[in-house]
Amino acid sequence: MNASVISALAALAGATIGGFTSVIASLLTQRYQARAQWLVQEKLRRQELYKEFIEEASKCYTHALQHDKADIPALVVLYTKIGRMRVLSSPTLIKSAETVGHKILDTYLEPDRTFLELREMVNSHAIDLLRDFTEACRRELETLRI
Repeated sequence: MNASVISALAALAGATIGGFTSVIASLLTQRYQARAQWLVQEKLRRQELYKEFIEEASKCYTHALQHDKADIPALVVLYTKIGRMRVLSSPTLIKSAETVGHKILDTYLEPDRTFLELREMVNSHAIDLLRDFTEACRRELETLRI
C-alpha cells in the first residue's frame, strides 16, 4: 500500500470515530436533559398534590375538632387526593396520608374540643396531625434530585 492510501484511510477512520463519538455524546446529553426536565416536572406535580392534601386535611381536621357530624364532601376530596398519591408516591408516604385520614375520621367520633382543650393540644404538640406526613413528603421529594 502506498502512503497516500494509508493516510486517507487513517483520516477516514479518524473522522468516522470522531463523528460516532460526537453522536453518542449528543444522545447522552439529550437523554440527561430529558431526565432532568422530567424530574423537575414530577417534583412540581408532587409538591402541588402534597400542598393540596395538607390544605384539605387541615380543613377537615379543624372541622372534626369542632363538630361531631362529618363533612362528607370534604372527606371525599381528601381521599381523592390520597388516591392520586397512590399513582405517584411511595408506599411509605401513602401510608402516612392514610393515617392522617383515619385520625380525622376518629376525631369526628370524639367529643367537640373546647378552646382550653385546643390550647392544651397546641402546648403538647398533639394538634400537629400532619408532622409525619410532611416529613415523609420531604424525604420523598429529596429522592427526586437530579
